Amino acid sequence: MLRPFALHRPSRLDDVVDLLVEHRGDSALYAGGTELLLLLKEGLLRAGNLIDVKRVPGLGKITVEPGSIVIGATVTHRAVERSAVLHAACPIVPAVARHVANVRVRNVGTVGGNLAFADPHSDLATLFLTLDGSVRLWRRGQEREVSLAEFVRGPYETARREDEVLTAVCLRPWPPTTFAAYVKFGMYERPTLGIAVVLALAAGTLRVADARLAVGCVGPRPRRLLAVESLVRGRMVTDLVADAEHLATGAMESVEAVDDLHGSAEYKRHMTGVFVRRTLEIVIARAMGRESHARFPHTAVVTSAGASEGPVSSAPPGPEGGLDGTG
Repeated sequence: MLRPFALHRPSRLDDVVDLLVEHRGDSALYAGGTELLLLLKEGLLRAGNLIDVKRVPGLGKITVEPGSIVIGATVTHRAVERSAVLHAACPIVPAVARHVANVRVRNVGTVGGNLAFADPHSDLATLFLTLDGSVRLWRRGQEREVSLAEFVRGPYETARREDEVLTAVCLRPWPPTTFAAYVKFGMYERPTLGIAVVLALAAGTLRVADARLAVGCVGPRPRRLLAVESLVRGRMVTDLVADAEHLATGAMESVEAVDDLHGSAEYKRHMTGVFVRRTLEIVIARAMGRESHARFPHTAVVTSAGASEGPVSSAPPGPEGGLDGTG
């Protein structure tokens, strides 16, 4: 049951900050509300003042800046899924957005709200790490940009100050010679794990110029596995085929897994190794010019071409496919 609260609908960032300062300790920023309202109903969060930021100009736009794409905080998952800008510049982002929860949630849930909430089972936070994701935080007279890796500090904990507003997330698109995949596995409402693998090849070769590997949902926050990435850079893709199992073992040993309703830490470490190997094999096959038709139960597979190769599940999928987690 929802406790009484005051709803504020400012139309300027200055007014948002003024309200945060005025109601310090008894307020919450409100965008889509898909997570916030659930916590309020369950009594896990108490806020006497909700500050709706959807009317603030500029927060609902997707724009291109030199070397980056900027997604406003109040852009919905559905808008990301349909964005022509993202389909052209970074198609894996709208493809993954299609697998966030269901169409009802995607129509109201926002990218900024998803990141600011710091749910450890976020698809977008994991994927955005491989795109050098950063967030813009605004307070009166001052704006700062914080890398996503530093912004998300733990479950439901971020680096946002009480009088700051998350205004946008910035992504750096990969070069054209990049092959990538995002794979998520889960049998319940939220994914048990999410794996993002990126291989950027040197032009005209099969040599890996850069590599990214991010793992989410298994621990308190999503993380890039830098040690495993370093083992991939500079190598030929053909050499990685035989080494996928070794790299997967390295990933399994590097993750910070925790026990929760989705499984024990030991189980999630094991599944990390299994799915890192599978995701590597999918990306390697694409880099070598072969289409991968891999299918796994309770799994959604999205490739860098923006085409979904899943999900496949023994249970009926949610609306428009995908796992039923909110990401």
